[in-house]
Parts: sequence; structure tokens; C-alpha cells
Amino acid sequence: MDQYYVNPDIAQTERVFPEQGRYAYHRYDMNENPEGLPAEFVSSVLKKVTPEFLSVYPEPDRFLEEYAKYIGNGCKKENLVATNGTDMAIRYILETFGEKGKDVVTVSPTFEMYWVNCNILGLHHVPVSYEKDLTIKVDRILDAINENTRIVALVNPNNPMGDVYSEEDLKKIIAKAKEYHAIVLIDEAYHYFYPESFVSYALKEENVVVTRTFSKLFSIAALRMGVAIACPKIIHYLQNAKLTFDCNAVALLFAEEILKHPEMEKELIEIEEKGKKMAAESLKAHHYEVKVCRGNFILVKTHTDPHQLTKRLEMEKKILVHPYHNELLKDYIRVSTGSEKAMRFFLDAFYDLDRKENC
Repeated sequence: MDQYYVNPDIAQTERVFPEQGRYAYHRYDMNENPEGLPAEFVSSVLKKVTPEFLSVYPEPDRFLEEYAKYIGNGCKKENLVATNGTDMAIRYILETFGEKGKDVVTVSPTFEMYWVNCNILGLHHVPVSYEKDLTIKVDRILDAINENTRIVALVNPNNPMGDVYSEEDLKKIIAKAKEYHAIVLIDEAYHYFYPESFVSYALKEENVVVTRTFSKLFSIAALRMGVAIACPKIIHYLQNAKLTFDCNAVALLFAEEILKHPEMEKELIEIEEKGKKMAAESLKAHHYEVKVCRGNFILVKTHTDPHQLTKRLEMEKKILVHPYHNELLKDYIRVSTGSEKAMRFFLDAFYDLDRKENC
């Protein structure tokens, strides 16, 4: 028996961490860019990482000034806080605006770190389930918001379902949350793969915060770079909650340099769109049920057992994909999308193993 105090919420939380040793595999399981940023761009930025650069504590303000220009809509540095990935932005928001024992409303399934953080912090997670046809009823989200609600967290587009909220839906959710003095967190990790953004609401509403990541389209998941966007008062509270040197200097440098190359952003989007379109058309031609998601991933209903297929892809082809135990998605795998070359590589291996005669 432990002789020291352990926070009971942390002690009772069950965690499942990503598998290690992924470097040796072809990674289509965590919505990373399968090929990453252009090699010449990475090399050019790394030349700026000198011994002197590494000896100095990180300073985020220069990046934040550039990111405010990138956002537009009258965004200023006071509307932004840089964080160690979106993971930390979520943690700060839940720590700051959540109340122990009170409600955090999400949909289910969604990004798992919402309920994990709720468990760790002693917040009451209220998941609103998707329908059997993989759609969500916004009225059920509205019904879940009440006097006990402190935060409503929505991923848009949502992972793993790949659907989006309309502006009309969002206005209703913000209004209902405001009625009960609750914060609305809109997680836009995948907004680059979907032309709409709700960042303007974060800049004009007092109860809305949008989070962004550089891990998906911008392909620097290894560096952990995230941003929260909100009114100055919300940002002030989040600044109070955050660690002094949250973002490392290399992450800030890469993020700032990425913003200087809008042509690269456009090219990365086009590459992913072409690859996803090609993969979806090929899968449908091979008689697969495919859900083409608004993020950089697709859901594929496999011909053979998805969990066994996942293991075979890993063992025989050194390819990683994401299966599910969730009842709604138990027949599917999620596959990260990238260039046409990357998707052809996956499809060749997938078709070789997922044959009905293997059932």
C-alpha cells in the first residue's frame, strides 16, 4: 500500500499510450503526414539551429505576431497563446475553466484526450453519442448543456468521424453555452482540410476559444506546437495557467518559417486532397464502403476482421493503421491520407491482405 498521498483522480485514471517503435514503420495510424515537409525546407530551417540558438530560452512573441497576421480578422498577439501541442492547450482550458465535479460536454467518439483530461482533473465528462448512421444530432448536444456545464468541447472536423458543424449549429451551441456561462472550445486540428473555420467567433465572442495544431498539415508533430485563439480575457487566464517556457524554441522557429511559405501550405493541401480522392475512388472500385472524412483520414469498412488485418499489415507489410473497439466503428479502420504515392503504397499492401478468401 502506498504510504504517500496520490491524487485519487489521477490514481484512478487508466491510460493507453501510443505504441513505441513506430519509426521503422509506414505510419497511417495517427493522422500524421506520411511523408512530412519538403526535405529542402526542413534543411533550410535546421541551418538556423545553432549552438547559440539552443542556449537561449524560447521567446514565443515573434511567432505570435506572425500568427496573428496569418489569422487575420483583426487578430492580435493578445488573442493568442502558444502551447506545447494542442494537448497542452486542451489541458490548460480544462484546468482553467473546468470545475471539479461539473460537466464537460463532448460528442462520442472524438479525440480521446478530452475524457482522459476530464478523469485526471476530476471533471464530469458528458459524451453525446453519434447515431448508428454515424451522424450527430445537434439537438442532443444542446440538451446536454445545463447549469452544471462548464465547457463544451467540439472537434471540427471531428476525429474519427470526419464530419463538421454548420455555422447555424455552432451559433445555437454558443448561445446555449453562454446562457449557462460555459466556455465553448472548438478544436480545429483538421481545419486545413476543410475550407471553413470558426476562428472569427473566438475573436468576437467572450465564451469561445479555438485551438489549432501544427501536427497535421504542417507536419511537425515531433516538435509539439499548438495555438489557442480567444478574446484577450480568456487568453490572460490561459497565460496564467501555462508553464513559463511551454513551447520549445525549435518548434517556434519551424512554425514561424512555415507561415512564411503560404505556397507550401497550398501545395500540402493539394497533395493530400489528390491522394485522398484517388484512394477513395480506388477503394470504392474494389467494392469497399468508404467514409471520406473532412480531415486527413478516411474510414474503410474492411472485408476481413479489422483487428486481425491491422496486425497483418503491421507484421507483414510494416504498415500501421488504426482499428476501433467502439461499437459504431468496430468494422472500420482509419487510414491517414497523404500523397498519391503514399496512398498507392498503402493500397497495394491493403488489397493484398484484405481478401474475402482470407476470411
